Amino acid sequence: MKNNDLISIVIPCYNDAEFIEQAVDSALNQTHLNKEIIVVDDGSNKETKIVLKGLKHKIDKLITQENLGQSTARNNGIKQAKGNFILVLDSDDSFENTFCSKALSLFNNNSDIKLVTCYTNLVFEKVSNNYVYKPKGGTIESFLTSNSALGSAIFKKEDWNNCGCYDEAMRNGLEDWEFYIRLLSLGGRAEVIKEPLYNYRKRENTTTSKANQAKYDLFKYIFRKHKDLNIRYYDSFMTQLVSKVEKEEKEKFKNRERIEFKIGVSILKPFRWIKGIFK
Repeated sequence: MKNNDLISIVIPCYNDAEFIEQAVDSALNQTHLNKEIIVVDDGSNKETKIVLKGLKHKIDKLITQENLGQSTARNNGIKQAKGNFILVLDSDDSFENTFCSKALSLFNNNSDIKLVTCYTNLVFEKVSNNYVYKPKGGTIESFLTSNSALGSAIFKKEDWNNCGCYDEAMRNGLEDWEFYIRLLSLGGRAEVIKEPLYNYRKRENTTTSKANQAKYDLFKYIFRKHKDLNIRYYDSFMTQLVSKVEKEEKEKFKNRERIEFKIGVSILKPFRWIKGIFK
């Protein structure tokens, strides 16, 4: 077994007593044997700390910090990682057991690959019709206006160090996308394993849901931070931006055409007419 194939699996955890063991087990059960598991307790509550204490026999390293956010937790875990490869895993999600082996095979056969992600099973808390999300991957141009990979993915530690780590000022989400922009701005591509090897739990009150609420402020932050890249790839940037706006407009039009919307308008119409009389 090659020592340079050591994969450090870094799992930041904040108040996730219910699912952290499943995440740890998915790391432990990877068919790739040369790995270490690092959990970073990001100032969790008492309940989560009790669960983490019970998992110590499954974990190679448990790092405890005050609540500083996911970016800082990831960076602190990676700093202490011994592996040449880093796999970040959210504490409420899980990988299928062949992901590391398949990802490492891609890295070993193509030096142009800087990041490996995969298709993912989206698991909703309150909805039964789960489906598979398929990120596109690609070069830096594919990441200018949106994330084309999963937040949980594998990359080389030296590349993380070269591009400046995760942005610790970003505590409200999208820090993974911003990190990938810097990672791929140095060249190379993100490769996608076309199998659903990741299980992504869609929950309320998570960093991702908070990011959705504040997404326009986060977009402005990222676009301003990488203004030089957007100028360098201006045609591609503008094409993607306009395409996103067109897509949103089409979705709005579809919603207006739905029968539920038409029924709602017809019911409300007399009330609006009465309201207009008294203005």
